[in-house]
Amino acid sequence: MKPHPHNAFALTGIGDEADVGLAGQISALRRLDWRAIELRTVDGVAMADLDPRGFEAVRDAVREAGLEVVCLASRIGNWARPITGSFHHDLAELDVLTAQCAALGTRFIRIMSYPGGELDEQDWAYRVITRIRRLAERAEQAGLVLLHENCSGWAGTDADRMLRLLDEVGSPALRLLFDTGNGVAHGYDAVTMLGRVLPHVAHVHVKDAVATPNGVGYTLPGEGHAGVAECLRMLGDAGYTGWLSLEPHLATRPHEGLRAHGDSAELFVRAGQRLRQLVQQTTTSAAQSRGPGVA
Repeated sequence: MKPHPHNAFALTGIGDEADVGLAGQISALRRLDWRAIELRTVDGVAMADLDPRGFEAVRDAVREAGLEVVCLASRIGNWARPITGSFHHDLAELDVLTAQCAALGTRFIRIMSYPGGELDEQDWAYRVITRIRRLAERAEQAGLVLLHENCSGWAGTDADRMLRLLDEVGSPALRLLFDTGNGVAHGYDAVTMLGRVLPHVAHVHVKDAVATPNGVGYTLPGEGHAGVAECLRMLGDAGYTGWLSLEPHLATRPHEGLRAHGDSAELFVRAGQRLRQLVQQTTTSAAQSRGPGVA
């Protein structure tokens, strides 16, 4: 991935937010003129669960479309895998994804940090750090980077825990993935959190949301309460050169069992167009604030 100019971002998206099938995922990205994809599931099957023939079909389709794969969104440590469960599933998934990353030419794998079940905080923290240290050791040996998301798990909603996790694991193979919309769903201010962890962020998911009496409602980027525009400004000011990966949750929400349906691609494209507008506005605003003749 080539660096991008200050206050400019490279845009991509999680394909299965647009369509269950890979052809539809690729079509939505083409409509946005985006040249990269983040992969999570194809035909409802998680990447690590694809059989060899299924994975080869994905690899060939992505290559034929001329798309760069920027990240594989795994289930390691996610909302369905408590820390009290078997570690075998995560180790096995990492092994499969390691091979897939080599074939796809990517080095990023999204992870989370495990629900705690009935454990007390001290035991929960110890087990999470121990597991992620082992995962990071394997990832580092393979030249990969695990991206911990501010979502489910011990370090998912607390900046101090995120920083502690990074410090105690102590590996270049562990960085942070920041999702702009998760604060609304999990009850914290995303802008404040980003300010705490920004130097460690290597990948960004973009969604926006509002809290309602009936739960969280998802919106087009910039139309909710997540502070998406302010997050983009902060990232630009910090010289962030990674990807912005669209994950709008307008039609697809894996934690709720909701998959893409008939109008999902249209909603995804609309969200992508809105994200592009926000990026342009952020770039223009930053250029104006620097004044003429300032690079």
